[in-house]
Amino acid sequence: MNDQKRRQIFERLRAANPHPTTELDWTTPFELLVAVALSAQSTDVGVNKATKRLFPLANTPRAMLDLGLEEIKAQIKTLGLFNNKAKNLVAMCEMLIRDHQGEVPRTREGLEALPGVGRKTANVILNTAFGEPTIAVDTHIFRVANRTRLAPGKNVDEVERRLLKVVPKEFRQDAHHWLILHGRYTCIARKPRCGSCVIEDLCEYPDKTEP
Repeated sequence: MNDQKRRQIFERLRAANPHPTTELDWTTPFELLVAVALSAQSTDVGVNKATKRLFPLANTPRAMLDLGLEEIKAQIKTLGLFNNKAKNLVAMCEMLIRDHQGEVPRTREGLEALPGVGRKTANVILNTAFGEPTIAVDTHIFRVANRTRLAPGKNVDEVERRLLKVVPKEFRQDAHHWLILHGRYTCIARKPRCGSCVIEDLCEYPDKTEP
């Protein structure tokens, strides 16, 4: 995979979807933080159903604490690991109020210090809420980066480093969303839909499927 191919890949992804964004529903950085934290081992569709119940009741750290652990659990019980997610959510809100005046921090260090927030979640918040050119590598992006040979790596951290190095600057802001959507709907895990892929001829995956 050379730089020219990489540029063509992102040019085509941009042409197909000029303004990509997350499929999670949110209106404030705090809502996005909650939604991303709830999305571990859950689908965006499932998270959106849960937050549609939760956010009208509480969509600030103070309101979430006032709602209480048991009621939070009741609103998100359709999600996997909901007990731990609810506990992390309470601890997160306590820290936001204590250390950040109830605001979502705009730094990686501040975000990653929050309960239930790892590097991937921090990258999503920095990118989607605050416009930073970060790339959060999830299972979809890891698969696409390795399968296409765009930025191969043995683990998510290695793929993230490679992507930040090889993705042209003009595409870096939206690269995360293009790649995750490509992995979710076209370059799917079991049988990639190569026949309907806009970058099929640029992809270096040796086992392409028929249309």
